Amino acid sequence: METYTSFAWRGLAVEKRLLFIYNPKAGKGQIRHHLLDIIDIFVKASYEVTACPTQRPGDAIELAEGKAEAYDLVVCSGGDGTLDEVVTGMIRGGKKRLLGYVPAGSTNDFANSLFLPKNMKRAADVAVNGERFCCDVGFFNARTFVYIAAFGLFTEVSYETPQEVKNVLGHMAYILEGVKKLTSIRSYHLKIITQDTVIEDDFLYGMVTNSLSVGGFKGITGKYVDLSDGLFEVMLVKRPRSLDDLNRILTSLTAQNVDTDQMYCFKARHLRVEAEEPVAWTLDGEFGGRHTQVEIENRQQELEILVPSSGGKNL
Repeated sequence: METYTSFAWRGLAVEKRLLFIYNPKAGKGQIRHHLLDIIDIFVKASYEVTACPTQRPGDAIELAEGKAEAYDLVVCSGGDGTLDEVVTGMIRGGKKRLLGYVPAGSTNDFANSLFLPKNMKRAADVAVNGERFCCDVGFFNARTFVYIAAFGLFTEVSYETPQEVKNVLGHMAYILEGVKKLTSIRSYHLKIITQDTVIEDDFLYGMVTNSLSVGGFKGITGKYVDLSDGLFEVMLVKRPRSLDDLNRILTSLTAQNVDTDQMYCFKARHLRVEAEEPVAWTLDGEFGGRHTQVEIENRQQELEILVPSSGGKNL
């Protein structure tokens, strides 16, 4: 894949190089209407810009892994999945690089957690002129995730919903596809081992997060979330024994309350999950494979990313 374009403005002193990796299909393909303005913002910040549109899943990983080392700044644009790929590639490359992010997906949970602007041109300005912030990154067996590893109810929605449907309906696509899954609820018998405890039970849903929102719902990950403390927020929802139990679970999640009879909620730096049968996981909205055993580790402040100056103080 050799679809690179370089931009520079001869009227400005170009001292730095910027690699711009973007998903042209993310969200509603809105970057097509802002691409030249975004590149103009980068060039005016004295960067020589190499723009690389992704063509297929995995492209962003290859680009970031193979090329990031030659650049002063990497900026990506797309949804959480594109961000995941770029971070994965940068970490595989073995050398930490500063990252800027212009969100363009349907939900953008992690971008919301970083208080990044929804307006793409303002986000582009933050991506080159923002404040540096070091946030945690998750490791899932041999893979990387930025803000969530999850299994169970609704987790198939993000990676099974066609991109065309996401583009047309946006966040509503996740809700509509999720409702279909209610007719096929199943649970998993798991043992979860942390540095403090061992839990064994039947679970409907579980998530290991470093985010202020999941699926566009704010507050569901907890009230005291710190993206740089080296700890995940963990939520494990037990299998409902009755329709009344299921209603209590849904009510608790909607109201952002913890029902200790129906769920476990705690913080952890590392956990091992053991299952009796392969369990499908999602990592940042993308399929993470089926596993009977996973090791999940928090790498504290592994990622350096540019955020709004006011927002950075609140992270």
